[in-house]
Amino acid sequence: MTKRAESKYKIDRRMGQNIWGRPKSPVNRREYGPGQHGQRRKGKMSDFGTQLKAKQKLKGYYGNISEKQFRKYYAEAIRMKGDSGDNLIGLLERRLDAVCYRAKFVATVFAARQFVNHGHVKVNGRRVNIASYLVKAGDLIEVKEASRQLAVVMEASQLAERDTPEFYEVDHSKMTAKMIRVPTPSEVPYPVHMEPNLVIEFYSR
Repeated sequence: MTKRAESKYKIDRRMGQNIWGRPKSPVNRREYGPGQHGQRRKGKMSDFGTQLKAKQKLKGYYGNISEKQFRKYYAEAIRMKGDSGDNLIGLLERRLDAVCYRAKFVATVFAARQFVNHGHVKVNGRRVNIASYLVKAGDLIEVKEASRQLAVVMEASQLAERDTPEFYEVDHSKMTAKMIRVPTPSEVPYPVHMEPNLVIEFYSR
């Protein structure tokens, strides 16, 4: 299990953006960063700084994945055929916790990781408790029957602040989801602009 090192709101403030589009984000009230130096005037960012920020933003969005694991996704993305940036997003979206978040089984990607780790999810009828498990197109993801009445599950399915993407077939009456296809970056409903190609540039320096 990956330990979350920082609160999601601190990540929001450091990036200066409401990364998850949450209505309670502190960026809605103040856009400067956390800490005593948060309001200092910032100069022009270097290319390295721009790439680093793009990497930290994307890494943070998916539950603040560890650096070691995120680098593995980069290595896999450049090995695959096609655009490396598209491949990177595809790999991140195939994570089981990301699928549970997109399907609105839980309210946040952080809650999704915990939800999977606690054994509430099945893939093709088998219990999977590894949040980084990579789902394939056509796999059936379902919430265990005993877990479907949990308050966090019932509340998340009613959330009006985000919709289920078109690359999933979701049935909230049965609490099932199926990934129809691996999405491209333009299909992923990010609340803020993500730049996966800058992430590829950062690691290929």
